[in-house]
Amino acid sequence: MEFTLQSISNGKLLLIDKPLEWTSFQAVNKIRWGLRSKFNHKKLKVGHAGTLDPLATGLLLICTGKMTRKIGEFQALEKTYTGTITLGATTPSFDSETPIDKKFKITHLNDEALIAAKEKFKGEIDQFPPLFSAIKKEGKRLYEYARAGEKIEIKSRKIKIHRFDFKKIELPDIDFEVKCSKGTYIRSLANDFGKSVDSGGYLSSLRRIKIGSFKVVNALTPQEFIEKLEL
Repeated sequence: MEFTLQSISNGKLLLIDKPLEWTSFQAVNKIRWGLRSKFNHKKLKVGHAGTLDPLATGLLLICTGKMTRKIGEFQALEKTYTGTITLGATTPSFDSETPIDKKFKITHLNDEALIAAKEKFKGEIDQFPPLFSAIKKEGKRLYEYARAGEKIEIKSRKIKIHRFDFKKIELPDIDFEVKCSKGTYIRSLANDFGKSVDSGGYLSSLRRIKIGSFKVVNALTPQEFIEKLEL
């Protein structure tokens, strides 16, 4: 893909593979810095269409110039993820960001029961977002309340799980693939699934592999993108 100041300003959709432990904001900043450095232009618009948690990797859609007007359209697209749910424990953040707070037995679990339980999560369901999330309430992010130890009421939201498949069951871990609607928290899905099988569960890994028809296999890491600009 060739880049010119005019093409970037007119609008480009960039497929970026976000590295582990990077925030989505850091990825956008890296791309913005690279573009502004290459073109010596300080007012290039750059934004992303859908946040990924720092402990998740995978596809970010980053828009430049006039393409930023379509961010809402891209955010509304269905997402596909692969990852691992670890049963037998929970964490406050529903993933590995925070330490395990409770442990549960998993000796009662078998493949048949686990496969049957996941069927309950297909279709339209009510889901409570994690307290450790960037959703705003009364002017503050939910994670700000969580880190301050403050209790806050969270309302559920309607989301849709189009597909929820297990790739491998090797307890306590379950490797999965899920296709879902905008607004779905896979961390909440992991936590809720653990509850449904009378255990605990948290998300131990996550990778976004697809947004609509856009695939992570066609994406570049932020560093790869910068190196291409330097050629």
